Amino acid sequence: MEDTRFQLKIITPDRRFYEGDVDMVEFNTYEGEVGIYRGHIPMSMVVAPGILTITRDGESKNAALHAGFAEVLPEQVTILAEIIEWPGEIDEERAEAAKDRAERRIKELPEGIDVARAEQALRKAMTRISVLK
Repeated sequence: MEDTRFQLKIITPDRRFYEGDVDMVEFNTYEGEVGIYRGHIPMSMVVAPGILTITRDGESKNAALHAGFAEVLPEQVTILAEIIEWPGEIDEERAEAAKDRAERRIKELPEGIDVARAEQALRKAMTRISVLK
């Protein structure tokens, strides 16, 4: 039987989040959602906020991936993540409060608000909430 696994490394500035052989990894980029299998063509991409799904032996794990860069090689994927969290690391009440705060800022547009920053905060909060569901 052909080996379908490849090495996945996910690294943040303060830890090695994940390192191991996987069958597939899925995540968002600014060009759309991607699913990577062994043998994928080499490429690099900018990661967009969303749910990262790691699949191995038919079982999937999800994490909230907020920003970073990915390097894809035929037998290895490396993601340099600014922030990534397992569901158990997320405080749901805090995420809901951050979502409400960001939505309020965007709706009210107070003087001097950085809209792009508020939208980014909203995406992060919604990603955290989505991975918990």
